[in-house]
Amino acid sequence: VITHAPLVPAWEKRFQTDARAKIIHHGTHLEGNDLNLEEVEDILEPVPTLSTKNSQPSTDSRPIGRERDIQEVINYRAVMDYLDTLVPSRGTVPERNSRVQLEKGSSADEGTVPTGTHIPLTPSILAEVHRLTVEHILPQDEAGQYRSVKVIIRNTQSHEITFRPPGPFEVPGLIEELFKWLASPEGQEVHPLLRAGILHYELVRIHPFTDGNGRTARAMALLLLFLEGYEVKKFFALEEYYDAHPEEYYSALQSVTISHELTTWLEYFTLGISIEFNRVKSLVHKLSLDLHLKSTIGGRQITLSQRQIKLVEYIERHGEIGMGNVRELLSDVSDDTILRDLRDLVTKNLLIKKGSTKGTKYYLKK
Repeated sequence: VITHAPLVPAWEKRFQTDARAKIIHHGTHLEGNDLNLEEVEDILEPVPTLSTKNSQPSTDSRPIGRERDIQEVINYRAVMDYLDTLVPSRGTVPERNSRVQLEKGSSADEGTVPTGTHIPLTPSILAEVHRLTVEHILPQDEAGQYRSVKVIIRNTQSHEITFRPPGPFEVPGLIEELFKWLASPEGQEVHPLLRAGILHYELVRIHPFTDGNGRTARAMALLLLFLEGYEVKKFFALEEYYDAHPEEYYSALQSVTISHELTTWLEYFTLGISIEFNRVKSLVHKLSLDLHLKSTIGGRQITLSQRQIKLVEYIERHGEIGMGNVRELLSDVSDDTILRDLRDLVTKNLLIKKGSTKGTKYYLKK
């Protein structure tokens, strides 16, 4: 439905941009970032200068407060950009047995992995995801490196200890076992959605780094979904599902410690995927003006200009549009161009025109 929807090509970039902003906002907000979605979108729009590739701030200059919130957003965008380099080109699906493999001898300090069509999921990728997540936030010798200290997890409200992750000396072995299982025949037999959920939980449980474990775990689970073919044009944001009711997210994770089995967590995880995919499906249906539009336009895919997309968006929000509204919306465009765009949308059976002269209104075709 999503792949073949008539309006998807015109809206694809917008959907992906919105989904990425939601992933970054909700993924950081879930960990206590105070920036709202609009502020995050403002940060993502320009090329930020707070963090640059060649800058190497000292540990004494690590950002705090709002500056840290901004840095977290910049960092998580870098993580999403990195995941993009690891996912095969759109329209291709990696062979099942080459999607998730373990590189022999890989460890958390090996750095990045060369990109290509078939990217193995390895501790090296885990390390790079974490390094990007905490760059300029943690000291350089902690970014992408397994922790060397014991940590405890406390309830943010009651401050009670809710979980004690494994000791630091256990971390390398546990990570190695996890990635070996992912690559094993036994692991490959597990459905990809469940495998992504297990990866997510295990990284949270092992807590391999001093900070940034939640964002790293969610990014790795997302990467596994992408590599397993659950890309769905990158229109979805599981982080929004988690952040809508964070207490349910953390409760589902903690349920494994209480019950000593993964069922409750995996039910929660797969429900979130189902909810997000159905949301995207509904959105695409709506913007395709329901299924009957496809037969109305002869099943062809429609290409719209950026101006036309703005017009359709306006009508989606307000129900109609007149020339006065259009002039405000497209203030730098001549009336002749506006009328040409509107006539084209009518010709494409997307809009209907009612009235004449100054009273003309345009509506989405039902």
